Amino acid sequence: MRRSARLTLAGLGAALGVGWVGLRTLRPGEIAQAPPAASCAAPRSSALADEGRVDGGKGDRLAGRSLQLPSGLPVGLSCREARRVVAQARFHLATEPEPVDPRALADATVDWLDPHGLWSASPDAPLASFLRKHERELVNDLEGPIDRDACRVADEAGALIATWVANLAVVFEEAERRAEPLSPADAFRLASEPAFEDRAVARPARDLARDLGHRVGALDHTFGGPLAPFVRAARERFVPVLPASTWSHALLAAALRAYLPQIDPHGGWAPLDEETSLYEVDLEAVPPPRLWDRMVRTALGVRTESGVIAPVEERDLVLGVATIATAGLSVEQVEQLAIFDDSEPAVPRTVVVLRQGESTVRTLQVSPPIETDKSNEEGGVLSTEWIPFGDGHALVVEVADVPDDLGDLLAVTIARAKGTRAPTGIVLDLRGNGGGSTDGANAALGLFLPGARLFPMKRRDGVIETERAPEPPETDRWPGPVAALVDGDTASAAEMIAGALASYRRGVVAGFRTYGKGCAQEYLDDDAKSGVLRLTTLVYALPDGTPVQKVGLLPGLYLGPKVATEREATLSHALASWRGPDVRDRDRIAEVPWPGHHGHVGPCSDDALCRTLRSLGAPRTALARGRR
Repeated sequence: MRRSARLTLAGLGAALGVGWVGLRTLRPGEIAQAPPAASCAAPRSSALADEGRVDGGKGDRLAGRSLQLPSGLPVGLSCREARRVVAQARFHLATEPEPVDPRALADATVDWLDPHGLWSASPDAPLASFLRKHERELVNDLEGPIDRDACRVADEAGALIATWVANLAVVFEEAERRAEPLSPADAFRLASEPAFEDRAVARPARDLARDLGHRVGALDHTFGGPLAPFVRAARERFVPVLPASTWSHALLAAALRAYLPQIDPHGGWAPLDEETSLYEVDLEAVPPPRLWDRMVRTALGVRTESGVIAPVEERDLVLGVATIATAGLSVEQVEQLAIFDDSEPAVPRTVVVLRQGESTVRTLQVSPPIETDKSNEEGGVLSTEWIPFGDGHALVVEVADVPDDLGDLLAVTIARAKGTRAPTGIVLDLRGNGGGSTDGANAALGLFLPGARLFPMKRRDGVIETERAPEPPETDRWPGPVAALVDGDTASAAEMIAGALASYRRGVVAGFRTYGKGCAQEYLDDDAKSGVLRLTTLVYALPDGTPVQKVGLLPGLYLGPKVATEREATLSHALASWRGPDVRDRDRIAEVPWPGHHGHVGPCSDDALCRTLRSLGAPRTALARGRR
């Protein structure tokens, strides 16, 4: 089954490093008085250059349109549309991709098609064995010329799925008819129980269809009219009786989702009603207001677990949001449905819930919380630590990720610190920083290398782009000693920051070999106008041309062997390394040495910090031996 039934904002791994995107509010409406309906918000067309952000970025990804509400039906693409998006992705990918693994594609297609464990992922569903038999033809279907004949494997699979789900509908409806009414307490308990398996699907689809039919029927017979729209939505979504052509299109959409990671481990495609699944890391780094933080899917909706916004309560059964019933939606659709945006704080959301001990539904109006400005709170915007160093103190700034406004955050943090005491030097603690926005990396580097030429970035056509660091006001710049502390989880835009300091000899990099993600992603509206692509469109090198992709940074102050659990070089289909031209401004290459500490360092919060500071203030001959 395509994802865990439990909704979390778990990250996609340290190396992904895509930035937060602006999200607009869904328009609310009355569910109990209207059947589910999809939003008609149309996507703006965009070319690659329109996005204006690489490696994510706090770009206004959804400028001009709202998040699309799910219809509850399987998302589909025609054969021509699927091929068009595949061609678009391959054209913009930074390098020629490796051949697709047909078996992996077939298995992932089965997984992506099925949000419940009914249609394809269950052990008794016939699709998996069919696709494995025709796995190479499925690859050919997707990679064929756009105007070639129809996708034969998808068409045959569509007929197979249509027959299978029609049989499940008979099982579901029979169990629904046979269900008996329950006491309200027992009915609510049944309605609130998780309905789906969290991981690999082991339950036969016929058993699940029978169980879902029983639950839905019992709730319908117990509560009656108030639940009628939601019962109908559950029936239509769990076992939709659709023509073979619709299922064929749904399979092609699932195959496209399976295909993108096969050519790009950081890439993906999602339909518009699930597009926030591409921004998962961004939403974790800069969480927008949400109706809840955690939920489980049930037979008739979602049960809230934690992080709810009043008047919704924990353990409520949420039957609908805006105009959409939640029963039978995928995890990705529910996740998108739960997101607020602070661009329209006055617009409430309509949420319909069934609450324990009550026999009818409640229709609630929920407004997002008003966020307070934390910029003036004591202690600065980034976490800092003062460590005794010689006759003064070193300032350690923890940089956990790389948002678009990192330059501003660092400038404010350093300014506030200087208001307390003058730092002897600054250590940027980039350990565990999985990256983020290249704009944020460039802005941060402007404080230390104002106006310097930075990273050469190469596209598929060989065009190399190079940007300069901004030139912030003199009062924001830090001309003194600086160093960066890194580890195996330092990746992407965080590697950019450390690598540029090393390239210009502006600051020493200490720690362990970094992750090695020397590539950047951009978001594109797909050419089928049905979804969004996240695609690796650029590979970059450090300002002196040193490759990062699949290599990482070897610190000048190497603190010893430390094996990372994952590296870019270990990812399947990771792009090849690239050595770029030396684009440095020669007159900007200059060291700013740390003063001697005369043996007075610490205490420190951890050993790596103390080892770094002792080395930085050691005699220069010892420091030189530690450099690459």
